[in-house]
This record gives sequence, structure tokens and C-alpha cells, in this order.
Amino acid sequence: ERRKRAATAGVSGAAQTAPQLTRLRPPAIHRSHMRAIVVDHWMEPRELVVRDAPEPEISAGTLGIDVRAAGCNFFDLLMVQGKYQVKPPFPFIPGAELAGVVREVGPGVEGFRVGDRILASTSLGGFAERATVAAKAAYRMPDAMTFPEAAGFPIVYPTSYAGLVFRAHLQARETLLVHAGAGGVGIAAVQIGKALGARVIATAGSPEKCEVARRAGADLAIDYRDAGWADQVRAATDGRGADVIYDSVGGDITDASLKCIAWNGRLLVIGFASGVIPAVKLNRVLLKNIAIVGLHWGAHVMHEPARIPETFEALFQLYAAGKIPPVVYRTYPLAELPAALAALGGRATYGKVVVEP
Repeated sequence: ERRKRAATAGVSGAAQTAPQLTRLRPPAIHRSHMRAIVVDHWMEPRELVVRDAPEPEISAGTLGIDVRAAGCNFFDLLMVQGKYQVKPPFPFIPGAELAGVVREVGPGVEGFRVGDRILASTSLGGFAERATVAAKAAYRMPDAMTFPEAAGFPIVYPTSYAGLVFRAHLQARETLLVHAGAGGVGIAAVQIGKALGARVIATAGSPEKCEVARRAGADLAIDYRDAGWADQVRAATDGRGADVIYDSVGGDITDASLKCIAWNGRLLVIGFASGVIPAVKLNRVLLKNIAIVGLHWGAHVMHEPARIPETFEALFQLYAAGKIPPVVYRTYPLAELPAALAALGGRATYGKVVVEP
């Protein structure tokens, strides 16, 4: 079109470029703005500040959300530092799980309407007043669930459920050992393990966190700072060991876990919160008939998408039965996200840390 107008006017296409681009810019410049945490270079979490940012655009298959609460995760710290496996292009808004109210429904979306209370996972965009999420990643919140509770639901509960049910095949009356049992995924694993009928032993890093794990349903809680914690697990199981070990810590914890796992036990690898990826001594795997299985919940979107609605349906049933009440450590205003992430990174928290835009 530019070339046609240039030929008609008897001037070069280059001469027409600047005026044409000027006419195209105003819609982007005058879009509505919102408050958000914007990352435009790799930085420390303490450097994060609230800025004005353009509102996200709605497209086919998406929902526009007024964000009421957003969950914080350990990978958020790594992402803003450029240390995470996923490195988004600048600028970006971090935050991968949220709860809020539908403000706009994109073309082709069915089953949602403006005003619905939803929870959702998203790759980016949660730490803002408004966000756009894929409709297939959103679910209506249970009526009794608060926004802070819902913001801490979309990642940790599916992770623990899929790990224990699909990968470790935890059975009733088996013994489940949950490491970091007062953390986000840890509390979810404790609650789900109890709901499945298992006996649950939790480890945590302080007497206070052990009490948190007990309140979440653990039958026994052990301080893993005690060098003899593996012996305590063996003693509590009459020398047999744990049938399933839920390991989100890695490092030395993984090595010691192999000393207190039962015959035919399953070591479930969830993550490496210690920052150390362990090397496993395979002779122990052989001698005890151990199975080592991993869980990458996020990859189900690509490899086993049908498992996702199945998982959420099961979780909402457990929630309705009062068996998996989300545990929120505390909520922070959006401007205090650096403090929220500092508390999370410093292991000062339990359950979920949430910000409220």
C-alpha cells in the first residue's frame, strides 16, 4: 500500500515511510497502562520495582484477568537473575500463577464469562494488575477458596498430585517421606499423601517448620538439620524405611534418602532447592530394588495434556472434601515483591507466599 501511494504521489517509498509509521504508532502509545513488575535487564530481586506497563492484549483463546493475587515461587528469583533455564526476552513481567476475575473473553473461548473467579498458571505476567492467560490453563475457583489461596494452587498442588499418583503410585497404608514438608510443594505433598491414605513423615529445617508440617497432616516431623534424621526415619518404620520419598531438595538430602528407603521403594525427584544436583550411587538402587522417577509437571502440556484437567478435577474434589486446604504464609503488596522473594529465598517462609496487586 505504501508503494502504491508513493507511486501515485510521485515521491519515493522512503519519503512515505516516516509519515506512515507515525500514523501507525498512536494505538500502541495510547494503550491503557497498569502497574506491574517489569524486568528489562538481569537483576537481583531486591532491585525489582513497580512501573507503568502497557496492558496485555487479548487474543484468540485467551482471557483478560484482573489479578487479585499472584503466587511466588523459587524459580521467580532465578528468572529475574537470569539463572533460570527459561530466559524470556526483555522486557518481561514475571509471575507464573495467579488468581483473579475475568474482565474480557477472547475470541473462540467457551466456558468462561466476564466476572468469573479463576485461578491459572501462565509462563509470565502474574506480577501485575492485569494479565492475559490461556483459557485452557484457567479454572474456575471453588466458591469457598480465597484469592490468596487460589494464587498458590495452580503449580504446587498439581505437581504433588501428579508426582505421588502418576509417577510414584503411592498406595494407602504405605509410608511417604516428604522433604521440606513445610514448603509450598511439601505441604501439598503432605496433604495429598494423607488424603491417599498413606502414613506421612515430613522433614523440615526448624522446630517451627516441623510444627507447620504436623499441622498440615504429617504423622511425624523430623528436623533434617539433625545428622541422624535418616536413622529416625528407619526407627519410625521399624527398620523398613519409607516406601515413597518426595525429594524437592536434592544435594546431600538425596544421598541420605537412599539410606532410609524401603525395599521396592520409589524416590520421586521433584527439584533441587538446595541448588545441588546429586549424583546417585546406583549400587543402592540395585540392592534395594529402588525405582527413581522424576516429575516435570510443566511438560505435561506438551506430552500428556489430558492429564491436566484430570488432575485439577481430582484436586478440586479433594479441596471440596476439606483434605487439601492451601496454606498461605502471608500476603504482600505488589510493591513489596522484593521482600516477599527475599523471605522465600531465605527459607524464612512456609506454605505459599503471595502478592496482591
